[in-house]
Amino acid sequence: MTTIEKKSLRVGKYVDMNHVNTLVRTYKQERWSQNSERLGHEDTLSLYYSIEELEEFLQRSKEAGANTVTIHFGVYPENFTERPASAGKQTTVFVATEIQETESGATHKNIYLDTPKGKTLLAYNMSQPMPGGDGWGGDDGFGITIIDKGEKGMIVV
Repeated sequence: MTTIEKKSLRVGKYVDMNHVNTLVRTYKQERWSQNSERLGHEDTLSLYYSIEELEEFLQRSKEAGANTVTIHFGVYPENFTERPASAGKQTTVFVATEIQETESGATHKNIYLDTPKGKTLLAYNMSQPMPGGDGWGGDDGFGITIIDKGEKGMIVV
């Protein structure tokens, strides 16, 4: 009997609270503040999905042949009517993908499903904003930061 060794595709790791605080604080200082200033309103700080829906997406992805999920950052267009409160806000979209190791390196492809209307990308979006503020700020206690807005004063996020 021949045994084929399957190479792990794991790239992440579990991290501690200090790591999370550092990442969130750095994001707030180096991206969020400038994005919010440019937009004229507070941009998204965090989103959530239920474990149930993530498990379902992962299961469908596995069944379709995916072995990875690519997470893309995006922004809803200003005229987004499906969920008007999301218009102009940052989001993430999950795309089922497959990575295959070859002699010349790894190949990476998106997963498509056959539907009665043709092929469609296996992707997931439409998260919910974390509660707090206007619904998009979300004070989850991570990376509490004081941001100096110059003549406009200081804010704590």
